[in-house]
This record gives sequence, structure tokens and C-alpha cells, in this order.
Amino acid sequence: MALGACLLGLVIPRLAGAHQVGLSRGVYTVDGATVTVELTFARGELRALAPGLDVDGDGALSEAELTGAGAALGPVVAGVGLAAEGEACVGAATRAWLTEEDGASLALRFDCARPPRELTLTWSLFAGLSSGHRHLAQFQRPGAGPEDIFAEPVLQARAPAATIAMEGGEAEPPARPVSAYFELGVEHILIGTDHLVFLLGLVVVGGRLRSLVAVITAFTLGHSLSLALATLGIWTPSGAWVEPAIALSIAYVGVENFFVLDAAGRWRITLPFGFVHGFGFAGVLAELGLPAGEVGPALLLFNLGVEAGQLAVLALVLPVLLLLGRWEPYRRYQGAKWISGAIVLAGLWWFFERVLGG
Repeated sequence: MALGACLLGLVIPRLAGAHQVGLSRGVYTVDGATVTVELTFARGELRALAPGLDVDGDGALSEAELTGAGAALGPVVAGVGLAAEGEACVGAATRAWLTEEDGASLALRFDCARPPRELTLTWSLFAGLSSGHRHLAQFQRPGAGPEDIFAEPVLQARAPAATIAMEGGEAEPPARPVSAYFELGVEHILIGTDHLVFLLGLVVVGGRLRSLVAVITAFTLGHSLSLALATLGIWTPSGAWVEPAIALSIAYVGVENFFVLDAAGRWRITLPFGFVHGFGFAGVLAELGLPAGEVGPALLLFNLGVEAGQLAVLALVLPVLLLLGRWEPYRRYQGAKWISGAIVLAGLWWFFERVLGG
């Protein structure tokens, strides 16, 4: 009972943010000495950054609340910095609105002292966002065509600033090396709480090493296939059903743990479940994009990164479960079933949060 309570204590605080891609977008349009910005967040993250937006305290944002946002957007404006040749530009929010699905956008305007030859974007908002959050910035000139985009830096907590040099009207966009996709894969699995809980559910019942390896291998094959299908544009199902399906797969594994003795034969369910989870991984690559001409290597490295992170976690978890299995109180009070019960609750929480949350 104590073990199950401890697991719930670790999992519940992270339920609402589990498997959110953790991405925000920013379109920065440079027009002379003025930079107009359109930022898009998940609604929950915008509420976290600017609590004053939720005027009625119901945990959701409405168009009316955003229309009259005004000073409530101050923390967001203060967290976005633009400087031209080192001199800060003056920013202010102009409006905010809801977008499709779970998004919310706001428009900012920055006035610089002169048309910039070099712009530095600095974000100090990461402390209030989900772990591993990335901001995808797009710098462009006035216009709607791809030729107007001249830089697309990606900001994160450990690299919260980017400098864009503009010479002769052209820019030198920072390049993301293909090798970075391995690191992105590792980071994604380590911050993907729902994927980790699913893996725990698969192995907590124990079993022979060969059975556990078969379970993990089937999961790997399943999500590798769907990740490739989605990333290469062959088939990309809507996240509106993928994310709830991932949550249900977690609850199912937790329930099944009450009826199986060990992991023998479980590869039959982890293969299709892995296929579903792969579409969740693909959401990250869909947002980050893949380098032109190097789609194959980037996709392979991202997938290898996911596997490396997954194996690192299992290398820590399996010895702990082995030791617990030899501990008399754990066996006597069926600790694996208490953990499985917590996994069921986590899966159901995620399911209802993803279906009903806004």
C-alpha cells in the first residue's frame, strides 16, 4: 500500500503535462524598425505563464477572457526579449485569441530604435513551462511566401537565446545538425511520462529475461513503423484520437497485470500498442521538422535516441524490480498489483484529461 501511494505521489503531479509535445510557436515579422510577433501556446501552458487570464478560475480559457486580457499578458510580454544590435526593443501585447484544438495565440509588437542589422531573441519563459519545452521561432519579412522566411531557430531552457544576423537583407539561419535528432529522441522519451509509465506496466509483473526482451522488442518494432509512416507523410492520424488511445493502452496494461503471472507472450499486445505510441513520437518531429535531403538519417537518429533513453530507464528499473521481488513484504502484499493499480489510475486520468481537457 505504501509503495502504491508513493508511486501515485510521483505520477499525479505530472499527469496534466504528460506527453504534451511541449512546443510553442512564434512568427516574428521584421518590417523596418518594427517586429510583430504571433505566439501560439497550448492553453494550459499559457494559463501557467499568465494565471491572471483565467478570470473566473474555472481552469479553462475563453474568448472573452482573452479579449479583455490586457495587463494579464504582462508576464508573457516580459518574458520575450528582442534586441537590435544589443539595444532592447520595446514590446507590448496587442490582442489574444483561441485557436483550434487546445491552442491560444497572442500578438505582440516590438518597436526598435532603428531597422536592425542583427536581432537577438531571448526567452525567459521556460521556467514556467513543461520540462523539455521548445520554442520554434520563425523570422520572416512581410509576406506570405516561403521565400520570406529567413531564419528558424529553436530555443530551449539551456539555450534560451538566438541571434539572427541580417546582411544585405539576407540572414544566416542557425543550422540544426542531423546528430541533434539523437539527443531529441533521448530527451523526448525521458520527459514522456506516459511512455515511461507504459513501459513500467509492461515489466512490473516480471518474468524471464527472454520474455521481457521480446516485449520491449515488439514495442520498438511497433513504434518504429508508425513513426516512419507519419514522418514520411504516408499516414498521419489525428492526435485527437492518438493521445487518448495512448492513455487507454496504459490503463489496459495496468488492468491486465491483475490477470497475468509474468511477461510471457505479452509481445502480442505491445506490438500494436507500440504502433499507437509511435504516432505520439511523430508529433515531435512534425513540429520540429526534418532537414531537407537528410530525412532518413534524422529519422533513424531520432528513433535510436528514443531507444537509448528507453533502455537507460529500463536498465535502472529492472534491477529495482528484481530486488523488490526478493523482498518478503513486497511479495506478501502483492506490490506489483498496487503499482499496477496506480498505473490504471494514471491511464484513466490521462484519457479523460485528453478527451475533456481544454
